Amino acid sequence: MSGSARDDSPKGGAEVVPLRPRRPCPICGEPSVRATFPFCSRRCADVDLNRWLSGAYTIPAAEGDEEDDGDMPA
Repeated sequence: MSGSARDDSPKGGAEVVPLRPRRPCPICGEPSVRATFPFCSRRCADVDLNRWLSGAYTIPAAEGDEEDDGDMPA
């Protein structure tokens, strides 16, 4: 090993550089935190969960895009 040790730990005084920039919370727009990512708080995470469970987040189905089961009309 070399004589100079590289100390990148936070205790050594070096700053921890995030790999990606902070993103805003999708519910309220505040900066997100690591513990509840991508949300800013447990409250916003619970609001999002309630929206999923209540069916507020849906993907609209297009009429007429039904797939056949292989039965061709004669």
